[in-house]
Amino acid sequence: MFAKIRQILLTAICFCILAQTVWAAPDSPVLQKVRHHASGDTVRVVLDMSDPVSYTATQQDDLFSVIVELDKATIQSGIQSQAINDPAVSAVQFVNTVADKKAQVVIDCRQPVTYKIFTLANPHRIVIDITTLKEKKIEQEIASGIRYTSWYKPGKAGPLNIHILDISPQSDYTLEPMLVRQNVLGIDPLSHVLLRSEVLAAVNASYFAPNGDIIGLLKMDDEVISSTNLARTALGMAADGKMLIDQVNYQGVAEFPGEIKLPLSGVNESRGENGLILYNRFWGPTTNTNSYGLECTIVAGAVAAIQPGNSTIPANGYVLSAHGETAQKLAGLKIGDSVQALQTLGPVWDQTLHAIGAGPMLVKQGNVFVTTKLEEFGSDVAGGRAPRTAVGLTQDGRILLVVVDGRQALSKGMSLLELALFMRELGAVNAMNLDGGGSSEMIVKGRIVNKPSDGKERRVGNALAVVPRKLAI
Repeated sequence: MFAKIRQILLTAICFCILAQTVWAAPDSPVLQKVRHHASGDTVRVVLDMSDPVSYTATQQDDLFSVIVELDKATIQSGIQSQAINDPAVSAVQFVNTVADKKAQVVIDCRQPVTYKIFTLANPHRIVIDITTLKEKKIEQEIASGIRYTSWYKPGKAGPLNIHILDISPQSDYTLEPMLVRQNVLGIDPLSHVLLRSEVLAAVNASYFAPNGDIIGLLKMDDEVISSTNLARTALGMAADGKMLIDQVNYQGVAEFPGEIKLPLSGVNESRGENGLILYNRFWGPTTNTNSYGLECTIVAGAVAAIQPGNSTIPANGYVLSAHGETAQKLAGLKIGDSVQALQTLGPVWDQTLHAIGAGPMLVKQGNVFVTTKLEEFGSDVAGGRAPRTAVGLTQDGRILLVVVDGRQALSKGMSLLELALFMRELGAVNAMNLDGGGSSEMIVKGRIVNKPSDGKERRVGNALAVVPRKLAI
């Protein structure tokens, strides 16, 4: 009997000991204290732990914070977020996530940073060294006489990622404007110009409407592709490779029988009320107009066809499309009548082989000269810091193509004035702004080297391409 009671007591004692052992299992690691100090360009944050702990460290995409997750850990009561008076680090914050059994330490930064993390024992510590990203400039020659530069440039107004193509006049390459779709109507990503194997590099170029209508001047192979009704800045390329940047305007007139002379409203654009538009082979297969006008197809200086709209555009001629009062003036036109379209950009620009307009001007004859108001640009172009694309010419004949990323944490973009100052800093004596914002893009040897602000390529209408010199003439 006593033996049985003794056995029961021993069993009960063992159970109690076992239960006490489970209850007395080691507690979860506890974050007991946080310390920090700065040394040179580095801020060291030290997490004092009660015990060893597993952790993971990550960064946000913008690199403005470091997040350390402590697995199966808790934060000691009384530890509060700390503000840090440092140019790089602004605060250390703490979060207990009971459901996930994790403690989170968030180190907030004032600018993009890199970090190193490691542990120390006796006592147990996690050490995070925070360092601001330094200026970084990488240059490489992508072809004889062509240098590509990727430049990360921190600054008080925010960091910048800048991409520069510097083309020597001794290079075997030059610039040529290209339609991304090979006709005006329609838009596609800039990378589509790479389908033409001769393209070494490219940037986006002039402004465009959603349907592809070019907003501004475009001249290719001595033929006007798009016109402008306002004197704005353009880049001109002569057959001998010489280039100029200046303001240019378009004038066009069509001469009909009976001494009728009518001004051209534009080239390869949507026809407006009472307008007279010239459509050539670069527009598309047909004029794509409605039937409320009068169109005459001109081949070899004579009327080859007349119809109200949507005329086929001949490869060896053009179509004049009239509307409203202008169409009424041409009511007597007949097949075979002599018709001539006269177009000019002025004596200097008429000598160019290619020309592409955008604007405003940034630098003129070595001086900052931003023509925003003169060329009637609105806030969509002129307002604030944004992604930018520009082209410049130096005194010794070098061509500069520049793309500045913007609207993102690692690159805030530039204002037009900042862009003008930067182009002059690079050595440009004449420079102009091209289309910017989400359109700003640079492709080098088949690779998109910048980060478009849309997060992907925007579909655009045209490009400035770097091509072998013999192909551009």
